[in-house]
Amino acid sequence: MIDWQRMWNDDPAFRRFSPTRAALYLLSLLYRRVMDLRNRFYDRRILTSVRLSCPVISVGNLTVGGTGKTPCVIALALMLQKHGYFPAVISRGYGGRGAAPVNIVSDGKTIFLDAGTAGDEPLLIARSLPGIPVITGPERKLTGQAATDRFQSDVILCDDAFQHRRIFRDIDIVLLDAQRPLGNRRLLPAGELREPVSQLRRASCLILTRADQTTDLDADIARMVQDARIPVFRASHAFRNLVKFPDNAARTTADLQGRKICAFCGIAKPESFKKMLADAGADIISFVDFPDHYDYNRSDLDALERHFQAFNADYTITTEKDAMRLVAWPDFLKTVWIARIEMDMAPSSPSFEEFILERLAKSKKG
Repeated sequence: MIDWQRMWNDDPAFRRFSPTRAALYLLSLLYRRVMDLRNRFYDRRILTSVRLSCPVISVGNLTVGGTGKTPCVIALALMLQKHGYFPAVISRGYGGRGAAPVNIVSDGKTIFLDAGTAGDEPLLIARSLPGIPVITGPERKLTGQAATDRFQSDVILCDDAFQHRRIFRDIDIVLLDAQRPLGNRRLLPAGELREPVSQLRRASCLILTRADQTTDLDADIARMVQDARIPVFRASHAFRNLVKFPDNAARTTADLQGRKICAFCGIAKPESFKKMLADAGADIISFVDFPDHYDYNRSDLDALERHFQAFNADYTITTEKDAMRLVAWPDFLKTVWIARIEMDMAPSSPSFEEFILERLAKSKKG
């Protein structure tokens, strides 16, 4: 099995020139042609986007995983709820086994599906957003219609939908990791880019996540946003606290100062999680990373327990997304502390909140 992240990061363990790399490069050329043709069809209205009966906001990215879409969706939904909107979140439900065209993860009051059926990210969104429906399914036209018809939602948040042009969106938000906004600058499968960089021109705005760790903006992106007059906002991932299931016991991040911890995760960018713990002052004596969206099994958990017992650490910590996949293993989960991470928008003029509300008001008038 190819370790995609290490190859995309040009890890020295992978030979720079190899048959595998050559094949991936050729496939990326084919992928570019397909994406260019598809986008041209939409741009020329040969293919048309379907409008829903209420405004649609897409939260997506240009690269594969790890930019912080889930915290952004949660923060955006809470912001809209605060201003009197009745949003719903629709998602493809990556990693979930829900086979129905429309899967109701939550009606805003009750959570009906687990991570295995809904996917870990939709379940995390549902648990974080009381009062807001969360729906998954492969066709966003159907899930969006379900949100308006069943729940009378007046704004739809489309999770991970920048490339999904079959549904019209009034606001297209694109997230880029400020430290590595374009990955290795190559298209799938040779790199992390889902589309050519030129397609950023479709965005309504950009959010540079983890922007507290760098002040520079990539030169290519800077030229493009200036030419297209695309607003750029900056955000950081704030480590709020530690919680435990099921009793919701909590610890502050200050409690990690100088403490020995073991940590594990199955996310796209485990190094960012590790750095966050280290920045909180934790003494990381063990860090185990799994593939993104990893489906843990009993033998994995037994191995982790034996591993952590050998270190006699003060805390065992994982991410909220991983915790969603561990709900089926309550005996293990109750031994683990969960790091709660939220998105903080940097001050700007206009603010991100003002930008969204103004665009929504315009879309309703239109």
